[in-house]
Amino acid sequence: MTEVDILKALSNVQEPDLGKDLVTLNMVKDIAINGDNVSFTVVLTTPACPMKDMIQTACVNAVKILVNKQANVKVNFTSNTSSNRKDAKLLLAGVKNIIAVVSGKGGVGKSTVAANLALAFAKGGASVGLMDADIYGPSVPIMFGVRGERPMMKEVDGKGMIVPLERFGIKLMSIGLLVDEKNAVVWRGPMASSAIRQFVTDVDWGELDYLVIDMPPGTGDIHLTLMQTVPVTGVVIVTTPQNVALADAKKGIAMFGQAQINVPIIGLVENMSYFTPAELPDNKYYLFGKEGGKRLADEYELPFLGQIPLVQSIREGGDAGVPAMVGDDAISKKAFEDFAGLAARNIAMRNANMSATKMVEVVEQ
Repeated sequence: MTEVDILKALSNVQEPDLGKDLVTLNMVKDIAINGDNVSFTVVLTTPACPMKDMIQTACVNAVKILVNKQANVKVNFTSNTSSNRKDAKLLLAGVKNIIAVVSGKGGVGKSTVAANLALAFAKGGASVGLMDADIYGPSVPIMFGVRGERPMMKEVDGKGMIVPLERFGIKLMSIGLLVDEKNAVVWRGPMASSAIRQFVTDVDWGELDYLVIDMPPGTGDIHLTLMQTVPVTGVVIVTTPQNVALADAKKGIAMFGQAQINVPIIGLVENMSYFTPAELPDNKYYLFGKEGGKRLADEYELPFLGQIPLVQSIREGGDAGVPAMVGDDAISKKAFEDFAGLAARNIAMRNANMSATKMVEVVEQ
């Protein structure tokens, strides 16, 4: 066996999302051959790649069938999370992907989805931050069990920077960590927008594969401010199956598709899809209608990222400061892992096939 033989064999293995072979994509590194033993490393486009097992099987089969059927093949994996944010002068230059989680209306579980998406990315090996941009209804302090904690400050290049809290392996920032939770945030739009700008410019996020941003419900000031401040990689839209939520989700889809905004939609996820009681795990009760989110995704030709069940443990974990992804309930954990895997795949495809998102320039009327 030679290195040329191995590369030739692996040129028959397709990366399932990007539609090209591993060798063309320069994803094969460190080939080592010793007799019938061969090892190499495949560089994935995201640590949270759900296709890892499929790629491994294809690589082993390619070497055994095309090179040496006696070969002992060891496939190692590493990752270099894809990004199309190439300009080092950009704000948040160390962040490879900025993902906004949005909903047309409140009450659809957007914050729960954002929190568990961030945790699922981190479980896959990615470095992740979670920014709570819901100024009027911050939920990160409760959901992560950090109520009453305050972030520290440090000096970076002569400027005072806020250091995000760390919990369950991800970095956290929320207005709820800076303001007493008994006090209402009674701010006009410009004040709220200013706070969001500070979360971008004055927080030391460092190097991240993904910064997940939990946006406020609706389509307003804060959304425009964020997109005027940083180029957002893409948005994940959260809805529930019933018509009231779907009607508002359409407004969110329309907002990001406008010519002057034009931020790619990574996909749509349906939350509270069905109720499954813990004592009857095989039963599904469609309390809010069935597959409304899937129909909406099909209507707008958007990727459908999955269904999250309505499970009591998700609510209990969020209230207790232990989100579903770090809890014990297998049903909810699997739903969020599958959702995050599809989201990671779609982000990688978006980075491979589309140009970088530009910051929005909104001309005030």
